[in-house]
Amino acid sequence: MANPNISYCGIDCEVCAIQTGCPGCRKAAGKLFWGDCALARCCMEKQHEHCGQCREFPCDMLKEYAYDPEHGDNGARIRNLEALNAGQPS
Repeated sequence: MANPNISYCGIDCEVCAIQTGCPGCRKAAGKLFWGDCALARCCMEKQHEHCGQCREFPCDMLKEYAYDPEHGDNGARIRNLEALNAGQPS
């Protein structure tokens, strides 16, 4: 089971919840305060616990979210997912 505090795309939901009051994409089934999340929807459709499990990781959509000039995190979510992958048995 994935860490429930890490979103499908690798954001630390505890940090984000403090700022936005968002319950997180897992609890909200991808329907967040700002709208439907395409990343969460994609991950749920593929039945992955997080985007890092996808064979296309990191896909163009994830990179777009991570490096968005206004709302991105300069790749932090991708690094979080890489760390999750490193901690999982292969």
